[in-house]
Amino acid sequence: MRKLRIFMFLVFIPFILSAQKQITLEDIFVNGTFNQKSVQGLRSMNDGNHYTVMENGARVVKYSYQTGQKVSEVFDLSSIANAPISRFNQYEFSNDETKILLTTDIEPIYRHSYTAAYYVWNSVTQELTPLSENGKQQLATFSPDGERVAFVRDNNLFIKSLRFGTESQITYDGERNRIINGAPDWVYEEEFGFSKAFAWSPDSKFLAFMQFDESEVREFSMAMFKGLQPAMDEYSLYPGEETFKYPKAGEKNSNVKVMVHEIRSRTTITADAGGETDQYIPRINWTPDANDLVIMRLNRRQDQLDVLYANPFTGDSRLVYREKNDKFVDQDFLDKFIFLDNGHFVVTSERNGYSHLYLHDKQGFELAQLTKGDFDVTDFYGYDPNRKLFYYQAAAESPTRREVYFISQDGKKKGKLSSLQGTNRADFAKGFKYYINYFSNSSTPNLVTLHDWQGKQLRILESNEALKNTVKEYAVAQKEFFTFKTAEGIELHGWMLKPAGFNPAQKYPVLITQYSGPNSQQVLDNFRVGWNEYLAQEGFIVVSVDPRGTGARGEAFRKVTYMQLGKYESDDMVEAARYLARQSYIDGEKIAIWGWSYGGFMTALTMSKGGELFRAGISVAPVTSWRFYDSIYTERYMRTPRENPDGYDDNSPLSHAGDIKGRMLLVHGTADDNVHVQNTMELAEALVQGNVQFDLMIYTNRNHGIRGGNTTMHLYKMKTDFLKRELQGK
Repeated sequence: MRKLRIFMFLVFIPFILSAQKQITLEDIFVNGTFNQKSVQGLRSMNDGNHYTVMENGARVVKYSYQTGQKVSEVFDLSSIANAPISRFNQYEFSNDETKILLTTDIEPIYRHSYTAAYYVWNSVTQELTPLSENGKQQLATFSPDGERVAFVRDNNLFIKSLRFGTESQITYDGERNRIINGAPDWVYEEEFGFSKAFAWSPDSKFLAFMQFDESEVREFSMAMFKGLQPAMDEYSLYPGEETFKYPKAGEKNSNVKVMVHEIRSRTTITADAGGETDQYIPRINWTPDANDLVIMRLNRRQDQLDVLYANPFTGDSRLVYREKNDKFVDQDFLDKFIFLDNGHFVVTSERNGYSHLYLHDKQGFELAQLTKGDFDVTDFYGYDPNRKLFYYQAAAESPTRREVYFISQDGKKKGKLSSLQGTNRADFAKGFKYYINYFSNSSTPNLVTLHDWQGKQLRILESNEALKNTVKEYAVAQKEFFTFKTAEGIELHGWMLKPAGFNPAQKYPVLITQYSGPNSQQVLDNFRVGWNEYLAQEGFIVVSVDPRGTGARGEAFRKVTYMQLGKYESDDMVEAARYLARQSYIDGEKIAIWGWSYGGFMTALTMSKGGELFRAGISVAPVTSWRFYDSIYTERYMRTPRENPDGYDDNSPLSHAGDIKGRMLLVHGTADDNVHVQNTMELAEALVQGNVQFDLMIYTNRNHGIRGGNTTMHLYKMKTDFLKRELQGK
């Protein structure tokens, strides 16, 4: 009887599957069929009991945390007669919440930076006025007292007095590709992750800013193709050119100074950041009492970070804290260095082998190690002075998951706020009375819930019920998590998507999808329906594995790749392919690998090491030699080419291109300001000289994301066709 039931089930599987909808590339990249809804742009108000959201790009609406009910419309463009704008992209309150800075007409510069037209709404006078009528601005920011706004224009720093309506220019030496005041250069923005290089003092008496002298930084140029000009009905005969400063590994960086401008006297001095000029200033800030300017100074090797306190009147500085590491100081230190109201500060350090929180006093002396254990703290949310609790996110239960916790300084009060198993992230209200929890796991799309400070759920803000119902209509593969050990005894984590109607007696082609970059993670218990799920529907098994060098498994695992980027990661990817080839349901002769950026680098290197093991690979926007990439990122993990030439060349795909046996699809955008198309052109030449046949696709005027118009759809259709041809013979 049991055999009959199994037989009947197998007979009816095709009919069950045919009754379900099929995922299309248009669903994913055009229609947004599987896009998850969320709650974004929510800003806690000063009282900690209310929050605001932007609605329809025209209103700022106030809601109650407790009830979820709308309280009032704080700002509404439609109520303003002859309003100079019809909508806005972003908004920011002044500290006293009487003014709102509106951002409109955004034009991107690089990854984070943009120019925009800003407007100021004064709720007292009921006036909406442009911040400046002398050209677009960058980085407009209220002073803490709400009386002024600082902004950057044409590489110079300005201050607008809102009381008098006057605009003062603070610097005059700004010049493209030479001097930048108040905004970072390209490499600082990209690798230190910020776009605003100035900071108001808490008492509004000073404006500190960074000045970048990039005169000696070498330029990189990209051809920009103009195509058909409809108005002229002719093609542009000569392409344009975009030139910008880009310091490659081992090359000269900008010389960075820290300046302090006093508002009352209108004088500017230089703060003492040390005598060494070949160094980095990745952050500036102020102590809560406004007595000292905080300067973070990082040596070029990035294994020592100093926190300096500078006198804003004299510029004299003193060392308060030093973080050293025998490899490099992790980037997390920069954004998780948080001051408490009493001047104490919290740092995230790997000094004991895992990323943990430490409390220090005003003078920099350690008061307590707040978190302990063989796990990494992955985010720090802040300190509640009323309940004397620190809130943080950690991967304490598994590297593939995230939980939200609290702990007191003495460790006697501690606990977990999140209750669902998967990926949790919290956003706390001012005063820590409430928090919003963002949760998902492999089977649950984004669930946004509101909680009180004790973790009690008050209500659901977004359940994505419509998406859940949509997913039920399709044959969507579910992630299956697994671990395996390499020949070296290293345990690696992965997930697998199997085709609908999976038959263990059948052999399937496999695509390994990976990124593999330092401290990254692809193997996480979260939700997504995208290209991977589409490929599973089309008969592929899709697998992702996090190799050595990736995150949430402690410093030793994370930093083993130091000085040898690519070596251990590609070894582990080859091991993953060998492990998969041993599985009875996998066709060991039809294994492919793909990745983008660092993942593209890994694809090329892994294919060269794996030889016949890989039938095909897709390398999108790859780094092909770390000599071509920027100074800050590359030297953090590799030091300079002069110090570590073998590390650069031994693990470069250019050095091993002739060893690739499978078919490679190589893709790049011509306007990639991050990973230059130079990387792909050099690899293409190495493949030609190595007598390796390959496919090449170049996207005109596209940057590192290769987006715009029909580009994304075209790219993924091409990638899909390539895999079907190489692995399925279609």
